[in-house]
Amino acid sequence: MTDDRRNFVVFAVIAALILFGYPLVQQRFFPTANPPVTKIEGGKTKVVNNHAADPTADTPGAIRDRKVVLGQTPRVRIETPRLKGSINLKGARIDDLVLAQYSETIAKNSPPIRLLSPGGAPEAYFAGFGWQDNGLKPPASDAVWTASAPVLRPGQPVHLDAANAQGQRFRIEIAVDDGYMFTVRQTVLNAGAGAVPVAANALVSRVGVSKDPSSWTIHTGPMSVHEGKADYDTKFKDIDAAAQRFTSTGGWLGFTDKYWLTALVPDPARPFDGQFHSGNGVGTDRLYQADYATQPQLVQPGQSVTQTSRFFAGAKEVKTLQRYEDQGVTRLDNAIDWGWFSFFERPIFTYLDWLFRMVGNFGVAIILLTVTIKLLTFPIAQRQFASMAAVRAIQPKMKAIQERYKDDKARQQQEIMALYKQEKVNPVAGCLPTLIQVPIFYALYKVLLLTIEMRHQEFVLWIKDLSAPDPLTPVNLFGLLAFTPPHFIAIGVVPILLGISMFFQFRLNPAPMDDAQKQVFALMPWVLMFIMAPFAVGLQVYWITNNCLTILQQRVLYARHPQLKNAPAK
Repeated sequence: MTDDRRNFVVFAVIAALILFGYPLVQQRFFPTANPPVTKIEGGKTKVVNNHAADPTADTPGAIRDRKVVLGQTPRVRIETPRLKGSINLKGARIDDLVLAQYSETIAKNSPPIRLLSPGGAPEAYFAGFGWQDNGLKPPASDAVWTASAPVLRPGQPVHLDAANAQGQRFRIEIAVDDGYMFTVRQTVLNAGAGAVPVAANALVSRVGVSKDPSSWTIHTGPMSVHEGKADYDTKFKDIDAAAQRFTSTGGWLGFTDKYWLTALVPDPARPFDGQFHSGNGVGTDRLYQADYATQPQLVQPGQSVTQTSRFFAGAKEVKTLQRYEDQGVTRLDNAIDWGWFSFFERPIFTYLDWLFRMVGNFGVAIILLTVTIKLLTFPIAQRQFASMAAVRAIQPKMKAIQERYKDDKARQQQEIMALYKQEKVNPVAGCLPTLIQVPIFYALYKVLLLTIEMRHQEFVLWIKDLSAPDPLTPVNLFGLLAFTPPHFIAIGVVPILLGISMFFQFRLNPAPMDDAQKQVFALMPWVLMFIMAPFAVGLQVYWITNNCLTILQQRVLYARHPQLKNAPAK
């Protein structure tokens, strides 16, 4: 078998492994995109129900209907521009909360995302505030508190009051801002006969694990910041095995989903003991809890003590998290798992978000981002083409060396390196523009995957969510045939356009002298088309735009380096 044929066979095997093996590992290490929000049936676009974020509809397996549970206890309503819900006066819990500005699906009548739900209802998820029972005798978990007002609004805090039989009076003052942050002031007045130890605590409790799977690329589940560092290592399975404890001054702890977050933020000036642990139940019914307690303070008769904490419950909006971090919440913006390359991903997001605010369409913003990157890297591309021209000019000499030393690979490499040095050619310089594209491409991938700002952002025509795959495929005649094609062959229109753009771009590249390389380059666009099909449409729009600009750029640079189009001299 000749070397050319052997190289082609190796490439064909590798391509087959990529096409059929890659989907088996991609969801573990590189989740491709969000679930589709639409599907094409009968040639029409239909909204797909978001079952993973739909706890508003009570199911037959529910413990009790949520409306029934909410009606069984006295409550204080929560009304803000972004949050709607109520505080349960039985137990002083924030256990009813929906995010008014975020819908479950893109349908016009879609209900808002429900974040918190009361105990006893399906998918219970709530926060509670109280004190350690270490001689203080605080109100029991089922005690009914007295509220100072029927509604909690920004600028209108509510006091919850209770007392015990030993003479201590307890107050929880809850305030909320126009975002997603509650401020909680817990006060104990000691009207008893002796000193009492006071240690405030708080908890976030949820039933079941996050519906957003945790992966190498994105962390979901238990999360904390302690001693100034973000902890992404604790997982649900870890706290199934044993409680995870830590002590810190400053920081926070709670549960993170891809887009949503609950976080308890103790007083940054006081040390606290935090922990994650699990309780009764199995599988989706297992109880998980994050809680903390401060160090006890001895309060003498006639004195009082107040301890202040905060509670975040809402969407992980980049600017909102940064605003709260500026207000003293240590590394709250690390709730978004940017990863190791946050220094590069954040500027990409900031610029993309700015473009969106200027043009009003994230698809157009992605195109403008691509144009900007191409303009910035144009001088580098010029050097790349100059390097390619130099390499092409010495290809006949390289071919002669390969033939002369075909049985001595080590000597062959030495002679080729000597030729590069003699001709002052740097073959690696031609790879620089491609290497620059890699971090940009990965940064955009993370932005599309992680940031809620990209969720349900439409582009044009049938593309209703740039963070999801293309739902329109010719495999079922664009939805006219009544069947859903398997995932690995459901190639959308946009990925096909990506393959076509790559095909024409590769045709403009200097033709390699090696026949096997020619065959590899001929197949590469279609292999990459299959690989990219499950990824977010926004990523494909970037790549298509980049390919089209590269084709234009190549035509300009070919005019400056005509030797690239000419066959090398013999």
